[in-house]
Amino acid sequence: MLLVVDNGSIYTKQLIDFLNKKNISFEKQSPQLFNLDSLSNYDSFILSGRRKNEKKINEINSKIISHCIKNNKKLLGICYGAEILALTLGGTIRKTTFLQKGNESVETIMNNPICSDVLDVFESHSFEISKLPNDLVSLAHSKNCRYEIIQYQKKPIFGTQFHPEMSKDGNNLIEKFCLL
Repeated sequence: MLLVVDNGSIYTKQLIDFLNKKNISFEKQSPQLFNLDSLSNYDSFILSGRRKNEKKINEINSKIISHCIKNNKKLLGICYGAEILALTLGGTIRKTTFLQKGNESVETIMNNPICSDVLDVFESHSFEISKLPNDLVSLAHSKNCRYEIIQYQKKPIFGTQFHPEMSKDGNNLIEKFCLL
């Protein structure tokens, strides 16, 4: 069962609509109400973006990430989800010089199971990953961002700086993730 952790992104509705359209079975929870004791009930997780920084949300998302790494569970972190993945493992993020919002071309630079070639995606963020920890590798970049798609070693744990729920190529990435 897939768990969508709704961290408050304005784009979560598009993610939910896409999963429903594809008949992908999932549950949605907010991190504030999620019982960490139920982590073992899920085999995959999607961490949505967020609107504001909250310590409690960060702690819960970090615990979900650690659970996925330890138990070889699938994880897709979207925007903030990718940033908290990097932060949890010792990476860093920084404020961008200007709001990254709009369409972007993302080039795949490493073979992987969720995307290939060039993707047309939608960006909406004012923070980005600035340093990857040793356990993460970059799978794709754009002219504005070095770490558009990241992966934890060879595990099915990924992050996207962009919002895949907002474009056709991004939707394909989500579907490939769900079918892994």
